[in-house]
Amino acid sequence: MAIRSAWWLGLGYFTYFFAYGVWLPFWAVWLKGSGLDAEKIGLLLGVGMVSRFIGSLLIASRITHPSRLITALRLLALLSLLFTLGFFIQASWIWLLLVMIGFNLLFSPLVPLSDALAATWQRQIAMAYGPVRLWGSLAFVISSALTGALVSAFSYQAILIMLCIGVGAMAAGMLLRPSVMPQGDERESKKAGWPEWKQLLQENAVWRFLLCVTLMQGAHAAYYGFSAIWWQEAGYSASIVGYLWSLGVVAEIVVFAASNRLFRRWTARDLLLLSGVCAIVRWSLLASTTSLPWLVVGQILHCGSFTICHLAAMRFIAARQGGEVIRLQSAYSALAMGGGIAVMTMVCGVLFQHLHGNVFWVMAALVVPALLLRPKLQPSGLQQ
Repeated sequence: MAIRSAWWLGLGYFTYFFAYGVWLPFWAVWLKGSGLDAEKIGLLLGVGMVSRFIGSLLIASRITHPSRLITALRLLALLSLLFTLGFFIQASWIWLLLVMIGFNLLFSPLVPLSDALAATWQRQIAMAYGPVRLWGSLAFVISSALTGALVSAFSYQAILIMLCIGVGAMAAGMLLRPSVMPQGDERESKKAGWPEWKQLLQENAVWRFLLCVTLMQGAHAAYYGFSAIWWQEAGYSASIVGYLWSLGVVAEIVVFAASNRLFRRWTARDLLLLSGVCAIVRWSLLASTTSLPWLVVGQILHCGSFTICHLAAMRFIAARQGGEVIRLQSAYSALAMGGGIAVMTMVCGVLFQHLHGNVFWVMAALVVPALLLRPKLQPSGLQQ
């Protein structure tokens, strides 16, 4: 069965982020329900993030030709489903460690590879990225709210069931055939050796950019790993926690939809400044209070701390030429979305036991040096 390529990719984003909307806000709750303490939860989540780092950097970067993207996505989706089912087998510490490593290693490359496929189809069939990518954010809203309600009505085991539904739907959807298969220049696929990586990473603007976004995205570690636990300890139900997470993504959707109109003339450096200011305000609010009105404000600021930072990254990366786009996309996914969050999640696992909500002050402090590292020069070829 063949479907329109934009629908195929939109379905891929929807099902992936449906599963991720279960995993990101609630997996710590599932681990806690399985009998683990905060330190072990932090370590497991951190190891998972390290696996995300390795998967995004090594696996995603090995797919150098667009014609192989569909096959790679299908294989990774099916293997991710197998590891998801592995969580049902037992809840021992060692088993969970092994399954989380495998799941994150295979699940993480799906987004950078999907983004690479989107970039290919943008050139090949003039596909509009924004309307397709919005399905992922919408799915995150739906799954996080639905999972929170199900956990409140039943038990923490609803989290694993919802995760299996999301990953299973993703694997099934990717077995469909897109109407247009991706194609690319064979010459570009050969330019992915260490000399090209070294040349790219030695550029002043590039390493400053990567370090900046790694710190800014890493500052989300306490939120991703422990906000659900902290808010439940403050007396909020799992359904309220799910609604709060959904609110953050609704704000994300609004900014994604209006980004071209709002930030058309902004440079990546300007966007990173705005994102950093929003992040400092957000983490300071979450550290200061658990009052629901202020939590609502803090969640709305997700569109600043995450979305605007991501838009800045995409603007910086899109300015590169040829194979540099895929390499820099892999590095961004691995460092900012994997390695930085992994390290800070393990740190937060230790700090949360002693600081509780005050751990968000640490996240606010982490953003300050990131503001000083913003790349001063745009990469060559950027058109504003």
